[in-house]
Amino acid sequence: MGIVELNNVTKKYSNGTTALRNISIDIPAGEFAYIVGPSGAGKSTFIKLLYRELKIDKGTAKIAGYNLLKIKNRQVPLLRRAVGVVFQDYKLLPRKTVYENIAYAMEVVGKRPYEIRKRVMEVLDLVGLKHKVRAFPNELSGGEQQRIAIARSIANSPKLLIADEPTGNLDPENSWEIMNLLERINLQGTTILMATHNSQIVNTLKHRVIAIENGHIVRDQDEGEYGYDD
Repeated sequence: MGIVELNNVTKKYSNGTTALRNISIDIPAGEFAYIVGPSGAGKSTFIKLLYRELKIDKGTAKIAGYNLLKIKNRQVPLLRRAVGVVFQDYKLLPRKTVYENIAYAMEVVGKRPYEIRKRVMEVLDLVGLKHKVRAFPNELSGGEQQRIAIARSIANSPKLLIADEPTGNLDPENSWEIMNLLERINLQGTTILMATHNSQIVNTLKHRVIAIENGHIVRDQDEGEYGYDD
């Protein structure tokens, strides 16, 4: 069974424009896939549907075992426990320390204090930032902030990690650090879906490539190329 199973999914906006049309895709557990395509192609809409930021209009969608057509509002937090999301702009809470930012993601799903302490230090160790545990976001570099955002996104051991342009605000050195981290997380069994405009990353670290243009999937290749001009 796929972690992401979409069948003829269509999404229209209130102004009548169709953002996605008849999207069908199956992403099995353990996959690492890139989502590529020009700006305005529908990539962000596609991603937002997966964690129920947006609702689908037609078709069927199962994400980490949750049926997005039948899911009740009170079940959405359970879906989001199974789906971690990393954004280009980090979205860390500025008045909370590194520890508190990660712990908060676990507190909201009712984890116990001893579980939280143990897991926070585990994920900080994974991202190489245990020594920043008491720092605030504004005391961190962009690369460090993104690593903390990734640590927070995996704190609840999601089945699927969605990374939306995770290297978009970073220089090349930090971008490769983030990619190495995502590769390690994937090797531990987490399915990763990454939207990116970075052709060098896609062409160097070979994975499945899903290209979206004008709301359609136009290409789906194992170990594919980026295929667009930067």
